[in-house]
Amino acid sequence: MAILHPEIETLPREEIKKLQSEKLVWQVKRMYENVECFRNRMDEKGLKPEDIHGVEDLAKLPFSYKQDLRDYYPYGLFAEPLENIRRVHASSGTTGKRIVVGYTDNDLDMWSDCVARMLKAIGLSDKDIFQVSFGYGLFTGGFGLHAGVEKIGATVIPMSSGNTSLQIQTMVDFKATAICCTPSYAMYLAEEVEKAGVKDQLSLKVGVFGAEPWSESMRHEIEEKLGIKAYDIYGLSEILGPGVSCECEYQCGMHVWEDHFIPEIIDPDTGEVLPEGSTGELVFTTISKEGFPVIRYHTRDICSLEYAPCKCGRTHIRMNKPSGRSDDMLIIRGVNVFPSQIEEVLLDFGGNEITPNYIIKIDRVNNTDTFDLDVEMSESMFTDDLKSITKTEKAITEKLRSALGLGVRVHLVNPKTIARSEGKAKRVLDLRKL
Repeated sequence: MAILHPEIETLPREEIKKLQSEKLVWQVKRMYENVECFRNRMDEKGLKPEDIHGVEDLAKLPFSYKQDLRDYYPYGLFAEPLENIRRVHASSGTTGKRIVVGYTDNDLDMWSDCVARMLKAIGLSDKDIFQVSFGYGLFTGGFGLHAGVEKIGATVIPMSSGNTSLQIQTMVDFKATAICCTPSYAMYLAEEVEKAGVKDQLSLKVGVFGAEPWSESMRHEIEEKLGIKAYDIYGLSEILGPGVSCECEYQCGMHVWEDHFIPEIIDPDTGEVLPEGSTGELVFTTISKEGFPVIRYHTRDICSLEYAPCKCGRTHIRMNKPSGRSDDMLIIRGVNVFPSQIEEVLLDFGGNEITPNYIIKIDRVNNTDTFDLDVEMSESMFTDDLKSITKTEKAITEKLRSALGLGVRVHLVNPKTIARSEGKAKRVLDLRKL
């Protein structure tokens, strides 16, 4: 399959390190001058930009965390003035505040180029018609894929998410050859395609799936039901969005574009950099981004890295599919959800209808995540009529939808029916089989 930039994507390892070193020195200097949080942490370590000479000094640099984005919300971590920021994106945070990231013109060009490399790696070209079924808006998914598709000269169908019957009709009528969405939604689409009896009318050959964990068995089922080849991609808003890494035709790990990102694997408890081939927490440093760069950012994803050149000819590091996370974040239908977000909504609900005791129940039915929340009624509410209970359930549902950007089925349960704990309360019951 074609390589978009062979002069970059097939660089010898030593040349990659040389390029990374030059960019790292540049990035550290500008972040020290422009980002207060980073400068303070450098000063605490007794470090100055001139102490960093290349990637061999990366481990000296301070880590950055998702909490930083909340502490400096919304623009405090930007390394460029707002007049140079061309676009902002955001995702949900753990305290109700969104995680805000910004892009300069150069950042947007780099982002579209990373996605274009990814699309070329899986065999797409200007002959393809690509249906983007990730959500558009503050979420990075839709816009990220859209720009990359245009970059390779393919045709974009900007469908966004939802409206399954129209998704299928559009795939058939517009003769889409590729689609991107979450893997669980791809499974649902496959079932609806089968139900509608239109599989033989599809022109699809490739699916690009990400934004939530998925298994190899799910991959094979999607491929069989839709008659496509399914590819895994990786990205997160804090690093770039979709396009940080992706599979190639050989599907033996996801290529990280090392001319823009430096991955490390660390011990999540000690922060120690682990030997090559080890499994640990994935940490990223962005060395090209201007608007919102990060140094040694904790992704909380647990995986390992492959350093040997790939059979496709690319020499950039490959990351294996993350096996889990080192924190308690849940990914439900492609949306990041933290139990603390739900707890905050319940505690702020007001009135005396409910207690702060709850259980989050997640399952997968017909290959789609279900999201239920049991909340204990107060003693006074328990004696109320069914109409009042239904009204309260709806009110909580709307508040959660507003806070999470996700539908939740809320059930008020009888007082004292949710088990208490003297230690750490178990708030999540995740029944999904991945």
